[in-house]
Amino acid sequence: MELRVLGPVEARDHQGKLIALPGAKVHTVLAALILAEGHAVSDDHLSSMLWAWNPPATMSAQIYTYVSRLRKRLGPDVELIRRSRGYQLRTDHVTLDLAEFERSANSGRTALAQGRYVHAAKDLRAALDLVRGPALSNVTEFLADFERPRLEELRLAVVEDWIEAELALGRHRRLVPDLTSLTAEHPMRERLRAQLMTALYHCDRQVDALAVFQAGRRILAEELGIDPGETLTEVHQAVLEGRLPRVAPAPAEASAQPSRPSRPAMLPPDVCDFTGQHAELERIRLRLESGTGAATRQAFVTGMAGVGKSALALHAAHRLRDLFPDGQLYAALRGTDGAARRPAEILTSFLRALGVDPAGREDSLDELVRLYRTHSAGRRILTVLDDATGQEQLAPLLPNSPEAAVLVTSRRHLPGASSRDTTVLVPLPDDAATRLLATVAGPERIAAEPGAAQQIVRACAGLPLALRITAIQLAARPHWPVARLAARLADPATRLDELNYGELDLRAAVLRSLYEVSGQCRQALPALAAFGTGGFVAEDAAQELKTSRAQAEQTLEQLVDARLLEPVETRPGRPAYRLHELVLLAVPALSVASLKHTAPWRGLPRALTLMPVG
Repeated sequence: MELRVLGPVEARDHQGKLIALPGAKVHTVLAALILAEGHAVSDDHLSSMLWAWNPPATMSAQIYTYVSRLRKRLGPDVELIRRSRGYQLRTDHVTLDLAEFERSANSGRTALAQGRYVHAAKDLRAALDLVRGPALSNVTEFLADFERPRLEELRLAVVEDWIEAELALGRHRRLVPDLTSLTAEHPMRERLRAQLMTALYHCDRQVDALAVFQAGRRILAEELGIDPGETLTEVHQAVLEGRLPRVAPAPAEASAQPSRPSRPAMLPPDVCDFTGQHAELERIRLRLESGTGAATRQAFVTGMAGVGKSALALHAAHRLRDLFPDGQLYAALRGTDGAARRPAEILTSFLRALGVDPAGREDSLDELVRLYRTHSAGRRILTVLDDATGQEQLAPLLPNSPEAAVLVTSRRHLPGASSRDTTVLVPLPDDAATRLLATVAGPERIAAEPGAAQQIVRACAGLPLALRITAIQLAARPHWPVARLAARLADPATRLDELNYGELDLRAAVLRSLYEVSGQCRQALPALAAFGTGGFVAEDAAQELKTSRAQAEQTLEQLVDARLLEPVETRPGRPAYRLHELVLLAVPALSVASLKHTAPWRGLPRALTLMPVG
């Protein structure tokens, strides 16, 4: 979650969506707690920020109501704690734009003091980019009058430091328009006036630089009755004498040129023989092509193991590359052993692809998230996140910009995904499955033995991974008749032994899903296997599982969520379920592994080398 005060006070969830907060007073309470920076805020202070000198008799009750509304809207990530006669906001799991601003500003000032002007300009600009408009623009006038001057002073000080770094890099010509506006807006800020004089002098406009000084001296005399300070006077004298030095970049950065942002191209090669799922492809295109205002465009693809999620997402990403000219990021969210990868590891690779060195920050997830969102903001980048394990892993990897888009695959429906954004893949129908087989194995070969090809299609039960494995086997063994492979797949007891080739292993993919459900669900599968691939209802399952109907239905729905059971159309109010044929074939191996107390994908028939697949 992100809380913002550098502009309208806002709260945004892990997907960057705005959380609706009711009224200026609720925004005021939130802003006061944020600006206290972790310290408790007394009821009296909150009252003065809400009502100034005229609090109502029910002041304490109303403040309690506002805090309760915040707790309800912000959820468990934000802790609002009652402390004596006040409240404290704990933000251990929250990103604050003000804290990010101060981190970037401090980093930039350190670099500026060390003469590292390129890094200084970059970090200071990153801080300024977090400012979305006048601070605290949707709170009461009492809080705005109390806190806005401080926030505006913080902003202007960073503006002045950023201009100093830019001047040191010789970028005076492009600074003149901005400095002219800033000086007119803040006529008594002498540092800005001195910087405008410096920029004009280096543009060979000494007369204009002197005129800026005279105007400043007149304003200071008329408004405050004082003369210009030391800094402005020294710059004036240097202009008069023609000795204002041109500040050169430090030697280490002298050759550094303003560079274009790195354009990442991390997508793996496209699936050249992609077949079927054209309606699903179009649905993803529509979700990622059209923006929804301030929100990041997003699409989620879910489905059982082997159904082709990764291939579809990758094919869609390649087709949409032209819409994202600033680059494409890609990450497989599991390692080759099937374990979930850490978000920090993935963010580090993303930042390097974006041209940002995260050295020294790899251990701070919050800092990596801040850097990632800062350097991807405003850029038309597509991020593909393959095989997400859950919302906790996914949330830090999501961009936070309306120009960006994200495409996520997962076997489960993720809590942050709406039904509108989600495409659920199902096994291919026979005609599309036959086309996929022919595309990889060769159309002439499949056409020559149509009966055997249909047997293979039925044995693969519509799963693209199984079809691809069989097609690759045929392509690798041109001396085999298609009927030979069909015969080897005919026996259900040994079919999964045949459905592997190299690193592609259907049993491994299915068993990984089996071992990611709860122990209760896993123990239920051998009993449910008694139904074969036929449909059954919760009452039937309860009898097999020897439990109540309600408990059986809960177990069944958890298996549906894990894409291990398929809902079956039935009369309204009476849902039915069935096991997919190839999931059913994996259940005996599950039982053997459980009895042997082996790790999920060790000690099973064949060495199961896992890789992110559909």
